[in-house]
Amino acid sequence: MPGLRELTARSRLKRMARAVTASCFLLLAGADLAQASTLTLEQALQTAFAGNPELAAAQWEIGISEGDRKQAGLIPNPEVSWEAEDTRRDSRTTTVMLSQPIELGGKRGARIDVASRAQDAAGIELERKRNALRADVIQAFNSAQTAQQRLQLSRQSLQLAEHGLRVAQGRIEAGKSSPVEGTRAQVQLSEVRLELSRAERDQANAYQQLAQVMGAPLPTSTVVQAMTQSMPGAPPPTRLIERLNETPVMRLAKLQIDQREASLALEKSQRIPDLTLSIGSQYSETDRERVNVVGLSMPIPLFNRNQGNVLAAARRSDQARDLRNATELRLRTEIRTTLEQWQTANGELKAFNQTILPAAQSAVDSATRGFEMGKFGFLDVLDAQRTLISARSQYIQAVSEATDARVRIERIFGDLAASP
Repeated sequence: MPGLRELTARSRLKRMARAVTASCFLLLAGADLAQASTLTLEQALQTAFAGNPELAAAQWEIGISEGDRKQAGLIPNPEVSWEAEDTRRDSRTTTVMLSQPIELGGKRGARIDVASRAQDAAGIELERKRNALRADVIQAFNSAQTAQQRLQLSRQSLQLAEHGLRVAQGRIEAGKSSPVEGTRAQVQLSEVRLELSRAERDQANAYQQLAQVMGAPLPTSTVVQAMTQSMPGAPPPTRLIERLNETPVMRLAKLQIDQREASLALEKSQRIPDLTLSIGSQYSETDRERVNVVGLSMPIPLFNRNQGNVLAAARRSDQARDLRNATELRLRTEIRTTLEQWQTANGELKAFNQTILPAAQSAVDSATRGFEMGKFGFLDVLDAQRTLISARSQYIQAVSEATDARVRIERIFGDLAASP
C-alpha cells in the first residue's frame, strides 16, 4: 500500500486540481467548449476533428475529386471556323464549318474510370488522415499527461528532499549526525529543484504540442485528465491480422493498383485516333452559288501510337502491386512488434502497481523512521528516496510505452474500442 506521505501528496494535488477555476476555451465545430479546468481525451479529439487545419484541408479533396470526376465525363466542345479563298471580293469563296471531335476507343469511359478511382481514393485517404490525427492527439495527450505526472512527481520528490533536510538538520543540531549528512541532504534538495524546473518546462512544451495538434489554444490554467491506473489490454494478433485488409492503408494500396490499371486502360485507348466530323456551307462569289460541305478527318497513327505512355503505365501498375505487398509485409511486422511492446508494458505496469511502488514507498518510510531513531544513516534515506523516484519514473515510462503501442495500432486500424 502507498505510504502516508504519498497519500498526502496525492490528496493535496487533488485539492489543487479542484481549486482551479480558470476556463478553457476550445473550438468545437464552430462553437466554444464549456469552461472547464480539466481537459479530457474525448474533448481533445472532438476539438481536433473540428478545428485541425490539416484535416480541414484534407476534407477539400473530396470536392476536388468530385470536380475531376465531373470533368472527366464531359465530351469535347464543337469548333466553328471561317475561311476565305481569294482576297478579291468578286471572286472570293467563303466557307463556314462546324467541327465536332468524336472520341473513339473508349477514351471517355476510361477517363471516368480513372477519376472514379481517384474519388474513391480521396475518401479512403481522408479516413486514413482522421485515424492519423486521432493517433496524434492521443500521443500528444499522453505526452501532456506524462509531463504533468512527472511534474507532480518532482513536487513530491521536493517534499521528500525537504523533509530529509529537516530531519538531517534536526539530528545535526542534536549532535547525533555529522554535518556531512546535512550537506548531502542540501545537495539532494538542489538536484530535485533542478529536476522540478525541467519538469515545468517539459510540461509547457507538451501542452503547446497538444494545442498545435488540436488546432486550438490551451490556456495556461488548463490541466489534462490524470492517467488511469489500468490500461486497456492488447488485442490478439490473429484478430488484427485478419482485419488487415480492412484498414485504410491496405485499402488505399489496393485501390492504387486499380488506379494504375485504369490509367493503363486510358493510355491504351489513346492509341486509337479520334474522328472529327465537319459540316458547313461554302459560298462562291463567282458562281453566286452556295454548296454544303461535309468532311471527316483523322490522324494517321504512323509514328506516335502512344507506346511510351502505355509502357510507363504498365510499369506503374507492376510497381503498385509490389508496393501493396511491401505495405502488407510492413504492417504485419509492425503489428506483431507493437503488440509485443504493448503486452510487455502492461506486464510492467502490473508489477509496478502490485509490488514495486508499494515496496519502494515502504522502504522510504522505514528508512526515514530509522534515521530519525538513529538506526540508519542518511545515505540509506537518500538511497530509498532515489529508488522510489526511479520507480515512479519507470512507471510513467511504462505507461507511455503502452500508450505509444496503442497509438501505433490505432493509427493503422482506427479506434479499437469502436471495432467489432
